[in-house]
Amino acid sequence: MKRKSGPVGRWSLRSLAVSTLYQAAKDEKTIQGRSMRLLRSWLSPEQRADFYKRGYFDVVGCDTGRRYRIRRGTSGNVNEIDEYGRLGSGWCFVPLGGLVEGDVMLAQKIALETGEERALSIANRFPGPIRWRLLGSRPSEARSSRVRLYGG
Repeated sequence: MKRKSGPVGRWSLRSLAVSTLYQAAKDEKTIQGRSMRLLRSWLSPEQRADFYKRGYFDVVGCDTGRRYRIRRGTSGNVNEIDEYGRLGSGWCFVPLGGLVEGDVMLAQKIALETGEERALSIANRFPGPIRWRLLGSRPSEARSSRVRLYGG
């Protein structure tokens, strides 16, 4: 027997849409939501598009002209980007206080764009992304339960 797609189906979709919008508005009123809204207001249209699609945005340092990628997070979320777009060394610096994610990312953006040398002078540097490979094995080989890893 066929299911009716009359007014009941349309009302179900409408009520789902309304409840989704209500939840989104409710989420925007939280501390996290407000901090993300503030961050988005400071991003350029290109940065905002990258942040929506990929969860990160790039900034250019004011002193050296280096590019940095700021990913979602509150620490250890800033990496240098080389001329080929690959992630390089990471930097860990956060403002004082227990700030939420959006506020920390905004502070990092402003620090790099207005006082890059000062921000990096107090930051902790760590090596860029580490790719782990199995010793003595090729990608197509089966992996045993006893695996040794090394960075490379």
